[in-house]
Amino acid sequence: MTYNPMQIIPAIDIIDGKCVRLTQGDYGQKTIYNENPLEVALAFEGAGLQRLHLVDLDGAKAGAVKNWKVLESIASKTSLVIDFGGGIKKEEDVKVVFNSGAALATIGSLAVKDEATFVQWLAAWGADKFLLGADVKDEKIAVAGWLETTDINIYDFIAKYLQNGIQQVFCTDVSKDGLLQGPSVELYKNILTQFTALHFIASGGVATLDDLYELKQIGCKGAIVGKAFYEGRITLKELQQINEGK
Repeated sequence: MTYNPMQIIPAIDIIDGKCVRLTQGDYGQKTIYNENPLEVALAFEGAGLQRLHLVDLDGAKAGAVKNWKVLESIASKTSLVIDFGGGIKKEEDVKVVFNSGAALATIGSLAVKDEATFVQWLAAWGADKFLLGADVKDEKIAVAGWLETTDINIYDFIAKYLQNGIQQVFCTDVSKDGLLQGPSVELYKNILTQFTALHFIASGGVATLDDLYELKQIGCKGAIVGKAFYEGRITLKELQQINEGK
C-alpha cells in the first residue's frame, strides 16, 4: 500500500510559559509536561520534524497574546516553521506574532465572530500567512473554548475562506480532543472529498501510530500530535519515521 506524504506537526500548549496539555479544552484538567517549552521544541527539531503548532492558552483565555516570549525563544533558537495561535484578536496581536518569529498566525474564533476583520488581515498580510482553525462539533463550528456551538456548517466555513485565499486549514473535533480515542476520520474524509485541493491538517484524538497512518492514507497533508506524544503512546522516533514517509 502506498501512502501520501504527510507532515507531522507536534503541538506545544503554553500556560504560564510552561508546556501543558488540557483535556477537551478544560483549564481545570491541566497537566504540566515540561517547564521549558524550548527544550521540547529542540527535541522535535532534533528528530527531524520541521513544523510546530504553538498554542498560547493564556492568550486564548485573555483574548490577547500573552506568551509571545516563548514564541520568540523557540523561533530564534530553532528553524521550526511555527504556527502560533491563542488570543489573536487585534492587529497589534498579529504584528507581535509575526515580529516574534511565527511563520503563520492561527485564527479560529475571530474568523467566526468577526469575518470582516479577518478578511482585512488576509488582504493586508497575505492569506498564506494564516492557518485557519476550525473547531467542530457534529459538523458545526464551535467557538469560545468550545463552550459555544454555532449553526455554521464546517463545509460552508471552509468554502468561504478558500474563496478569500486561505490555503491551510486544521480541524479539531472537540468531542475527541485530548481523550486519545482516535481522530474523526469520517469527518476528515468528507472534508477532503469536498475540497480536493485543500492543504488539510487533522487535529485532535490521535492516540496511536495506526491513527496517523490512517490520516495519511485518506489524504491529510498534516497531522497535529499532542497528548499521544506527551503520554508516551507515540515515540519521537515513530513521529520522525512517519514524517519521513516510512
